[in-house]
Amino acid sequence: MPETNIAPSDVLDRVLVLEMVRVTEKAAISASALIGRGDEKAADAAAVEAMRDALNSLYMDGTVVIGEGERDEAPMLFIGEKVGSAPGKGPKIDIALDPLEGTTITAKAGPNALAVLAAAEGGNLLNAPDTYMDKIAVGPGYPEGVIDLTKSATENVHALAAAKGVAPNEIIACVLDRPRHEKLIAELRAMGCGVMLIGDGDVAGVIATTDPDTGIDIYLGQGGAPEGVLAAAALRCVGGQFQGRLVFRNDDERARARKWGIEDLDRVYHLNDLVKGDCIFAATGVTDGSLLGGVKRKAGGRLTTESIVMRASTGTVRWVKGEHRIR
Repeated sequence: MPETNIAPSDVLDRVLVLEMVRVTEKAAISASALIGRGDEKAADAAAVEAMRDALNSLYMDGTVVIGEGERDEAPMLFIGEKVGSAPGKGPKIDIALDPLEGTTITAKAGPNALAVLAAAEGGNLLNAPDTYMDKIAVGPGYPEGVIDLTKSATENVHALAAAKGVAPNEIIACVLDRPRHEKLIAELRAMGCGVMLIGDGDVAGVIATTDPDTGIDIYLGQGGAPEGVLAAAALRCVGGQFQGRLVFRNDDERARARKWGIEDLDRVYHLNDLVKGDCIFAATGVTDGSLLGGVKRKAGGRLTTESIVMRASTGTVRWVKGEHRIR
């Protein structure tokens, strides 16, 4: 179960939960026009532009703390960019976002592409650098500490199986299909575990551990650190456990981490280290996936969307189906 003692934020009360869904809807709709067109950059650019415009229509003094990279790399929605229509006047909100989680998925018309964002009161989201992160996650209902990033996949699977009351070979793990995970996949399969490989979209992969209908028990592997913060925001709302540790490939990445105030480069981050206090998580499907249906274009110049929005202080999860007129 999610925490029950998270104090509601008066600041977030002034940024309506459903407004955040409208932001992800607009990004997903824009990206959907490029599904299957083979152009990752164009799909991402369309989602970024739409999300930026939508955020700038909201009454808030927002700061992007997880974005499309740093200013020199990302002309829109870069880390540190100010968003919102009331700079210096509105509520101070930190925003973590991925306008199109799954650019390659979208370009190839694959499953599980999402438009995603999380919002919290200023200072409550980790400024994660754009590096890799080792991750492990499970859904709600298990004793605290059932997973431990410092232990092997075998030890974690055995601990989870014991907590669930099943044999280790009944555990299903979700892992990004990458060459760097060959040893991890082999270790899991040596125990008889089922391994669901995903081509991209590890935010959806982590969230899948919270839904029994997916059959996924645990998420393991290395993915983007920004996506780790987004996934942690979702788990903070609905319950579950998450641990992450930043992975640095060179001195430039270490310098970036220090630039954002991270001094302990070997730290294992738990859920409440990544996301503090009350928060909102919203996502809209771009393509069909295990979490959400994708954007569908209908006759008569209309389209439909499927979204989810969550809030930590209330534990509320809303599933939102929208019908939109195409202009």
